[in-house]
Amino acid sequence: MTILLTVIGIALFAVGLLFSIAWHELGHLSTAKLFGIRVPQYMVGFGPTLFSRRKGETEYGIKAIPMGGYIRMIGMFPPGDDGKLEARSTSPWRGMIEDARTAAYEELQPGDEKRLFYTRKPWKRVIVMFAGPFMNLVLAVAIFMGVAMTFGFATQTTEVAGVQKCVIAQSEERDTCAADDPVSPAHAAGLKEGDKIVAFDGAPVHDWDTLSSRIRDTIGPAAITVERDGRQQVLEATLLENLVAKKDADGEVVSGEFVKAGYLGFAAKTEILPLTFTESFDRMGDMMENGVEAVVAIPSKVPDLWNAAFNDGERKDDSPVGVVGAARISGEVLNLDVPAQNIVATFLMLLAGFNLSLFLFNMLPLLPLDGGHIAGALWESVRRQVARVFRRPDPGPFDVAKLMPVAYVVAGIFICFTLLVLVADIVNPVKIS
Repeated sequence: MTILLTVIGIALFAVGLLFSIAWHELGHLSTAKLFGIRVPQYMVGFGPTLFSRRKGETEYGIKAIPMGGYIRMIGMFPPGDDGKLEARSTSPWRGMIEDARTAAYEELQPGDEKRLFYTRKPWKRVIVMFAGPFMNLVLAVAIFMGVAMTFGFATQTTEVAGVQKCVIAQSEERDTCAADDPVSPAHAAGLKEGDKIVAFDGAPVHDWDTLSSRIRDTIGPAAITVERDGRQQVLEATLLENLVAKKDADGEVVSGEFVKAGYLGFAAKTEILPLTFTESFDRMGDMMENGVEAVVAIPSKVPDLWNAAFNDGERKDDSPVGVVGAARISGEVLNLDVPAQNIVATFLMLLAGFNLSLFLFNMLPLLPLDGGHIAGALWESVRRQVARVFRRPDPGPFDVAKLMPVAYVVAGIFICFTLLVLVADIVNPVKIS
């Protein structure tokens, strides 16, 4: 049964991956057609074609390797300096440029002169190239908001899950009381498991973040209003100063860092609770911020990945994961011993995270990524605006094809990194609990 569920999980992820890719390319396709650019091909996957059908002027199909997708647009690059496709050169760098330019015109037909990608205004080209990653962002936001508002996330509440008997600095790696440890304020005040704290020093509290902040800001006497057995009662506590985990501006615990603050001495109960629209939107913003930080941090992860892949090093939880690793995680999700709704929510969040990664990764201003073409169109717009201001001749379209040698280098780096992640995902995968 475990193997069967794993296979089903991997298959479901493959379907989600194909849909995400198709959704991405649909953004490019729809906007290209909107602006009159001819698109001969719309393909999901790479390699040999498994299925295709021509509708109108576009061939739609699925290829064997579900590792990406593409649409072919006529005239992605402008002609050479002489206005024509340049003759082949013996220079390898020039050859790369001419190969790219030739591919952009190899399906040119009569009447296409006015339907070339490079002839469109820069803002239109930006829209066409941005539309693909934007579709992934829309899908990620829709999935995330849907899960957050219907299912929810594990959230600390103001209900008491347990009471500490003594005061122990959170930096100390022990959970048993010593003879000289002071009694915890919560235990001395009579706080019990199952109590729900509804007010602190007379001020109502409805969430853990508010309660936690007020406890940390208080050293000395405080009135704790709790709801117990359907009735409210006030407990008098004297909060002590203790070394507690540091929190950042978002209220998240900073691992390994501690500060002195007020201490009551109880554990908050955690429940899975749906979020409001505003809370979900804020949490989505945090997810995007974390995603940006993860993309920026990718180069720093390479040594750990190498050690995990070839030196039997530890594979950290925040290690980059490729398609194979994500598929393995998806298979593990279906084997979790949790309610079915938890499995569905976890799988959807995995798909949302994948789409957010596609958006962020494709927005890098590097060829051959979408962000590289966007950067080229924006640079062309700046050049033309500067020429207009200084009354200089129009410099014409920016020849992105001249950056293809750089694109090949970038693609080579990406391929090497992808292979490294693939090896790590196979021999030392990230696992979920």
